[in-house]
Amino acid sequence: MAQTEEYEQAREEIKLKAARIAGERARIARWDLNVAVFLFAILIIVIILLFQDFGIEIVAPIALFGLVMVWLMGWRRGRQLYQSFYDEELAKLTRELVEGKKKVEEAIEETIEEKIQKALRERRR
Repeated sequence: MAQTEEYEQAREEIKLKAARIAGERARIARWDLNVAVFLFAILIIVIILLFQDFGIEIVAPIALFGLVMVWLMGWRRGRQLYQSFYDEELAKLTRELVEGKKKVEEAIEETIEEKIQKALRERRR
């Protein structure tokens, strides 16, 4: 019963760690080349419109629309990346937990085996 509680606690910790790492990776990756190109395109359009003597009443909404679109593109991409990064991190951390348990079990088995061999050697003497 104690092992089940420990396992559930470890599983929750893994989920939290995976969520944190995935969030960080998604925040970093959402601003890619496509977003930068779109931003430069909006900037060029705004500059051209200003040089063509269009009023600020026309240029400002275009610039605002461009900024909102960039934010939406980044947000959407970040959300998509978060889910894939979360799944990847959860699988990796779970695999590490299982491997860690196997190593501990192997160490315990080796220790028990060494104690048995030591006891047998002492008994032979």
